[in-house]
Amino acid sequence: MSAKISPSATTLAASFRRPPSGARIILLSSLPVRRPVERRIRPPLLHRRRRTATVFFVLAEEKTTPFLDDVEEEKSIAPSNRAAERSARKRSERTTYLITAVMSSFGITSMAAAAVYYRFAWQMEGGDVPVTEMAGTFALSVGAAVGMEFWARWAHRALWHASLWHMHESHHRPREGPFELNDVFAIINAVPAIALLNFGFFHRGLLPGLCFGAGLGITLFGIAYMFVHDGLVHRRFPVGPIADVPYFQRVAAAHQIHHSEKFEGVPYGLFMGPKELEEIGGLKELEKEVSRRIKAYNNSAEIKT
Repeated sequence: MSAKISPSATTLAASFRRPPSGARIILLSSLPVRRPVERRIRPPLLHRRRRTATVFFVLAEEKTTPFLDDVEEEKSIAPSNRAAERSARKRSERTTYLITAVMSSFGITSMAAAAVYYRFAWQMEGGDVPVTEMAGTFALSVGAAVGMEFWARWAHRALWHASLWHMHESHHRPREGPFELNDVFAIINAVPAIALLNFGFFHRGLLPGLCFGAGLGITLFGIAYMFVHDGLVHRRFPVGPIADVPYFQRVAAAHQIHHSEKFEGVPYGLFMGPKELEEIGGLKELEKEVSRRIKAYNNSAEIKT
């Protein structure tokens, strides 16, 4: 008898009927469908594993993998944006410092000129001209301006590059913002100048005249130092025709060599910097730096025009 027996029927027959004597017993484990419990469990597992893998792959591909054109565009745009931001920041810093420099210079110069005029006018009210006092004022103003160069040279080497390096270091690192901690030294030097001018303005006599001249000389040196050092050398603000004066070009180049530390920090002075380099045999390096600065200045001028 050849009847078709389904797997379910066979399973039920094997479960509830005892086989007749002499009949062939076929092991259910050898049948194609042998574990109904596994068949019920496996498809959901396989289906769940396939769905998870597929969804993860698509999400990663869509959200984390940029197009090649976008990558190239970002690479080309990013440097130009950074350069534009850096240039805008530099212009803002220079404008801020320029306003500060002009206001301070104009204010100090105006007060100094007014103080000189009113002091001499006050001295000559009685009809007598105090020649000695006026000569002392003039001599001390020139002497203090020259002496400040020697003072700045000594202080630069013995103090700023020694015990006060924690303040002066800001001048030897890239500046962040229009000002730096090293600018405090300008305020410190202004204190004795103001004190001397004040004493000399409100008192008569030779000693007050000398004090007034000393304060005036310190003030003149500070203004010249700001224009040459901050403006010409470090280009914190434009200085106009000062940049075309050959002597100032050598001064700027000498100070730039100081920042390069090619001669162990020499020169430490500013206006006598070329002389210091000459004393140690650095004139050849000085001429190279002068040529380099002139070429860089001309190239920047061509780009602006």
